[in-house]
Amino acid sequence: MKNETTVEKKSDHELVITRTFNGPARLVFEAWTKPELLKRWWTPKSIDMSFVSCEIDARTGGTYRFVFRAAGFEQPMAFHGRYIEVIPNARLVWTNEEGGEDGAITTVTFEEKNGQTLVVMHDRYASKEALEEAASGSAAGFMETFNQLEELLVALP
Repeated sequence: MKNETTVEKKSDHELVITRTFNGPARLVFEAWTKPELLKRWWTPKSIDMSFVSCEIDARTGGTYRFVFRAAGFEQPMAFHGRYIEVIPNARLVWTNEEGGEDGAITTVTFEEKNGQTLVVMHDRYASKEALEEAASGSAAGFMETFNQLEELLVALP
């Protein structure tokens, strides 16, 4: 079954992405917190970008750091932050510190029902301008990456 990804601006500071995945919350959560799985779906395949490194310490107080190489960019791009809250198979909250004071706080919830998992990703930005900058190309990117996540979940045992 094909599930739809929705991207919605909830306010001048909030962007919410929603998708139901065919798979239990445990597997969906692992795909967000295990580097070997996240690397298989996180970047849209339609753009020439690849992981240089992926470090995840998915526990409250832990950190993450993703480094990418992209076509047309001489230097790698790094994204990093810390986990504010981690409830296994249910909730992740992290900072996006590469944006400085304008970095978003991301909350992802995982709600399982009948073998499917509703994922709600909520980004809260410090300003309207930060949201506008981040949202400019993110809708299509999230649709593609969430499709890739669905493909990964189907392939997992």
